[in-house]
Amino acid sequence: MVPLSFHKVRRPAGYVSIALLLLSSCQMPRPLLRPTARPVPVSFDGSSDSLGIASKNWRSFFGDPKLVQLIDTALAGNLDLRIATQRIEQARASYAYSRGFLAPQVNAVASAGVDRFGRNTLNGVGNFDTNLSDNIQGNLIIPNPTPDFFVGARSTWEVDIWGKLRNQRKAAYLRLLASEKGRHAVVTSLVAEIARYYYTLLALDGEREIIQKNIDFQQNAVNLVRIQKQAGRVTELAVQQFTAQLLNTQGRQGQVQQRIIETENQLNRLLGRYPQPITRGASLMQHDLPGQVETGIPAQMLLRRPDIQQAELDLQAANVDIDVARAQFLPSLNLSAYVGLNSFRAATLLDPASIAAGLLGGLSGPVLNRRFIRANYGQSVALSREAFYRYRQTILTGFSEVTTNLKGVENYRNVAALQAQEVGVLRQAVSVSNDLFAGGYASYLEVITAQRTVLEAELALINTKQAQFLSLMDLYRALGGGWE
Repeated sequence: MVPLSFHKVRRPAGYVSIALLLLSSCQMPRPLLRPTARPVPVSFDGSSDSLGIASKNWRSFFGDPKLVQLIDTALAGNLDLRIATQRIEQARASYAYSRGFLAPQVNAVASAGVDRFGRNTLNGVGNFDTNLSDNIQGNLIIPNPTPDFFVGARSTWEVDIWGKLRNQRKAAYLRLLASEKGRHAVVTSLVAEIARYYYTLLALDGEREIIQKNIDFQQNAVNLVRIQKQAGRVTELAVQQFTAQLLNTQGRQGQVQQRIIETENQLNRLLGRYPQPITRGASLMQHDLPGQVETGIPAQMLLRRPDIQQAELDLQAANVDIDVARAQFLPSLNLSAYVGLNSFRAATLLDPASIAAGLLGGLSGPVLNRRFIRANYGQSVALSREAFYRYRQTILTGFSEVTTNLKGVENYRNVAALQAQEVGVLRQAVSVSNDLFAGGYASYLEVITAQRTVLEAELALINTKQAQFLSLMDLYRALGGGWE
């Protein structure tokens, strides 16, 4: 009686110890206190527009049919955009993969094996004793070695009692949405880059026109001063000075032509094609400067900018990953099942008496591998905080880009207006200096200085117009326009 009483006392104590060990091993870390974001400003530099330029489709915003055609070409052939599309496909496949874990995994199985049991093994003794029974005859006698044939299906299934698998699916879905926003961000940047290169080409065309006009003017000046030298009114020094100025301007023309080729090649690369001439409209000198632009409110930028939306979705996915990592500390319930034909003789495998089925359920929790789970949890927390700071960084970058380019459009407009007046005054100065030089009241150095000054002023004006157009393109992108 004592041994029996002893076992009755020891076995419940053993179960209690195992249960306490499982419970202690499955303790979860405390919920993470996530950092909070700062509130965003209610306006851009005091602007209170209800609707911004980003709400306009890029086709209507740009208006230039040649630029629109280039953007269409880029959207069809740009390699960065194709790479972004494949990232979406990767995320979609990852989402489909995560969904598969919620359902039982069923595999068709056909297996064959053989076991030789020793006389002193449990199966060896059991089989030997079984074969001595009067009920075991013919094909029911167990041979040794013992073959094992199985044809059927086996299934494994982790029951999602803590929501771990559902959260994995949710994180994968959020990353799928983020990859789509990433593609939108590539489209936005691509549209803006195409427009930047296009208007840069128009500005270079304007520079080339200005330089060519000055070359023609300076060539006439060289011819005139040579005639005056023959008449004895000027010396050879004046001829050399005018000729040197002409050569300098012609050299600038070659530099501008090279910059045009480089810009065209860069634009062709974005279009996904080999170098070829770019069809474009009139030079930037014939384009009007953009007027007052509307930015809308910051909340619209948060909803429109794809990179901000992508960062937000990545942050949500990283937060869900933390919940997945916390669930790793809890025990998991796994079910295993099989059904099929099982026999130790191939001749009886298809016999109805060989139909076999089984079901096994098990609850397992981490004990010795908790340090790996803690490390995974710590990594998930760090990645979540990194995603949060990237989200904040993206918002700060967006506000900086909007305010910088908004002021750029306004300031460059004012600068261009003053430079246009400067060019008008200097053109009059060139005309006056030519008249005075022809009448002998001005030196050739004054004429050369006037010509050089008006050339620099005209080039400065076209560069300012280019800067304003580029600021407008960047503002359109910064507000989230260009992806639809």
